[in-house]
This record gives sequence, C-alpha cells and structure tokens, in this order.
Amino acid sequence: MTTPTLPRPTGSPEYPGPPEGRLPEDRRHMLRRRFLTLLTIVLLVGVPAGYLVISAGQSRDSGIDKERESSASGLQDNWPSQMKRRVFEVPVPSDAWNVSYYETSNWKTSRLYVQFTTTAAGLDAYLHDSGTSRAALTPGDLTVGTRDAEIVGWDFRPDRGWSGTSVDREEPRPTSDITVDLTDPAFPRVYVVSTTSP
Repeated sequence: MTTPTLPRPTGSPEYPGPPEGRLPEDRRHMLRRRFLTLLTIVLLVGVPAGYLVISAGQSRDSGIDKERESSASGLQDNWPSQMKRRVFEVPVPSDAWNVSYYETSNWKTSRLYVQFTTTAAGLDAYLHDSGTSRAALTPGDLTVGTRDAEIVGWDFRPDRGWSGTSVDREEPRPTSDITVDLTDPAFPRVYVVSTTSP
C-alpha cells in the first residue's frame, strides 16, 4: 500500500511564500515602491514644516515692523497703510506729497495723526471723501487741539492762513479734527487727527 504524497510547502509558517497567483516583487519594483513611499513622506512632512518656517519668519518680520512703528516717537515720513486709512477714515488724496503720520493707542482711544500737502482739487476730494466740504472750513479755526499738536510737533503759527472743521461720525466710527493751512490756496497743507474708541 502506497502512502499518498502531500504537496510540497513553498514556505514556512514564519516566512510564508508569495500569495497564490502573485509573483515575488523584483528589485526594480521594490526600489520604485520605496522611492514613492519616501517621496510621500517628504511631501506630507516637509511641505507643512517648510510652510511653518516661512510663516514664522514672516510673522517675526511683521512683529519687528510693528514694534519699530509703535516705538517710533513723532511723525514718520511715510504714508499710513491702507488699513489704517480705512479704519481711521483718513482718505489721503492720491496726488498728496510730504505725507507723514503717527499713531497712538491705549485702552480707551486710538488716534491717527496725518499731515500732507495737496492741490486745491486734492483738498476738495479729501474733504468730500471725509464727509465734509470746503464750505465747512471756518477761517481762523484751529480744530486740532494744543495737546495733539504738541504730541507730533505741529506748530500752528499765527501768521498762516488757517481754516478748520471737525467731522463727527456715529460711533463706533472715528471723529476727525481737520486743520488746513491755506496760505497758498493752490497747495494747501492738511493736518488731521482722527480719534476712535475701540
């Protein structure tokens, strides 16, 4: 009587052979699979990490700029940012020059001080965009207070042709005190203090 022969196993329980119907992976496919796995890991980890490094650098630079701006004392020879102009409702005309500004803030109020020179048409556009007009300017009226003038070093000499007006807006919108030097009507010099309560 012959003993039946069992099929020869292709692997041991610890190291089974390839699944039925599937050939073993050759070296080229293995290297390609490992490369794709490595590339996926680099993209999943490296890209967000790079983004965080860039964001941290930009945030640090932005913080330095804000710190430099807040520590500056007196007017800065520059245009206030569009965001500041929008928040404080100070629409500096596009043809303005000699533009300077200064901002102060505390828990109660924030103020934006702006000065610029413009043309007669630029003054009319500025006043209109501020919610007032040239007709509202009162000759001899210095609407910017002494304390505010001292903070930024404005000297409203009596020999100049001053006119002024104030723009009161409904809270929480800012109020603006506008003083204009019309000594040379073709090139008026504007001084404005816009005050808002956070």
